[in-house]
Amino acid sequence: MKSSNLTRREFIGASVAMAASTAVFAGSASSAPRPNILFILADDLGWGDLSCYGRPDYQTPNIDKLAAQGMRFTNGYSAAPVCTPTRIGFFTGRYPARLPVGLEEPIRDRKMLGERIKTIGMPHEHPTIGSLLRNAGYETALIGKWHAGYLPQFGPLKSGFDKFFGIMSGAGDFFTHKDMSGEADLFEDEIPVESVGYVTDLFTEKAAEFIRDQRNKPFYLSLHYTSPHWPWEGPGDVAVSRTLGKGYDGFTAGGSLKVYAEMMKNLDVNIGRIMAALKAGGQEKNTIVIFTSDNGGERFSYNWPFSGQKFDIREGGVRVPAIVRWPSVTIPGKVTDQPAITMDWTATMLAAAGTKPDPRYPLDGVDMTPVLASARPIFDRTFFWRTYKQGGMRSGKWKYIREGKNEFLFDLETDVREQADFAGTEPQRLKRLREDFQKWEAGMEKYPAKG
Repeated sequence: MKSSNLTRREFIGASVAMAASTAVFAGSASSAPRPNILFILADDLGWGDLSCYGRPDYQTPNIDKLAAQGMRFTNGYSAAPVCTPTRIGFFTGRYPARLPVGLEEPIRDRKMLGERIKTIGMPHEHPTIGSLLRNAGYETALIGKWHAGYLPQFGPLKSGFDKFFGIMSGAGDFFTHKDMSGEADLFEDEIPVESVGYVTDLFTEKAAEFIRDQRNKPFYLSLHYTSPHWPWEGPGDVAVSRTLGKGYDGFTAGGSLKVYAEMMKNLDVNIGRIMAALKAGGQEKNTIVIFTSDNGGERFSYNWPFSGQKFDIREGGVRVPAIVRWPSVTIPGKVTDQPAITMDWTATMLAAAGTKPDPRYPLDGVDMTPVLASARPIFDRTFFWRTYKQGGMRSGKWKYIREGKNEFLFDLETDVREQADFAGTEPQRLKRLREDFQKWEAGMEKYPAKG
């Protein structure tokens, strides 16, 4: 990890930032208004898919600008290597495997669930980032992909969000807005709607409307884009949409590096539009913007130098971009090697709002505000991941992975590609990490027996 020594300019900036953040946390005791919160979640965006993270074949100037105005994390992680569990981790601020729905990797289309559609979803009684912030006086909205259970039993409005516009399933055609089974999957609140347009553009339009709304309270907006998740369709690919097959094979049959680039450039333009809406409404300086991805990239992603991709707990499947822009707190252009994970953004948002988690459901995430303010040196973290096929953890620089009967131990400080296995030469370290993982796993939900 890089040195955490501060320059004189950074020290002064950090002092100002901490003073500002302290005022935020003082809540009603301070005259400082609580910040608006904008959380932007891309879908299947790989670690290197932004030009500020090294993508060589296209540019993402608006997201790069966001990084230049805030802090960029080089050790950002997702809660899981697949979408539903990570979303559960974000909504709850807790490891996904603490809930049965967090074991769905991912939730399948409603037609494929059968009777399980009645029981698989985000429990209504469980506090979420939406319900906690709404109880703290925020107006809340989720625009984009939900993927945490289906209506009528589950949905954003049942889990703390005042407004919803988006899809319920894991993947929708960008033009027809139908799921893999061919069922219409676009909703406003809990009402099915029809709307013409490329879905990334539609989500942006709705988000900008929400930002422009007149209100006498702060807002929290979760903007969960479906781009660049398959089906790989750029904004000009309506002809591709007309011939798209059904099911997983149909939705993943096409695509190319060129199409992926068009999807990413469109996503970047839309994030520029969101930032312009904040500025036009005079809310740019009082809005925290957090940008990240739900898991690592897939077929057309640029994950170098990592191995693995989506569905894999190797770095390519769980290392993701993470950018935070918090005026008066983050030092513009700062880059940090501080490890951070999905649940940390939940904890940070609650702290920024001056509220706390439900004590019955303690968070697994850590408030990153001191890091964002450059007021805390880089510190080691321990993260855990688990899928049907794998288990593992990162502890400091060490990464432990279990695959069936095979175990691996990697030193991420010298080998981010996870190629040099230390399992045979570091038996005591392997044993300790294995025991730590087993202890963590014992506190999680168990996968149901197959068959």
